[in-house]
Amino acid sequence: MTEENEKTDPIEIPIDGTLDLHTFNPKEVKELLPHYLEACRGKGIREVRIIHGKGTGMLREMVHSILKKIPAVVSFKLGGENAGGWGATLVILKPISRDEKSIPND
Repeated sequence: MTEENEKTDPIEIPIDGTLDLHTFNPKEVKELLPHYLEACRGKGIREVRIIHGKGTGMLREMVHSILKKIPAVVSFKLGGENAGGWGATLVILKPISRDEKSIPND
């Protein structure tokens, strides 16, 4: 596999309510995060843990900024002692409404 293929091959992400951003380029997060949260909602997962790491806090701030703009997000907060502390964010999502279920996916 060449370097070029590694950059373009899609990555399979398990939709299990935990998204570890350590394996992604920060530039990908803006598009990835809303799609992942919608996939979780589609599977009935309403509590999601996003692992962004502690570091300088730039990725955490980016994640929080994106979450504020997503209408399906009810609330979010930093992880507690057993959920990654300030290296993770816990998100509560709205359930999918009947109207959303009837809209075909593109």
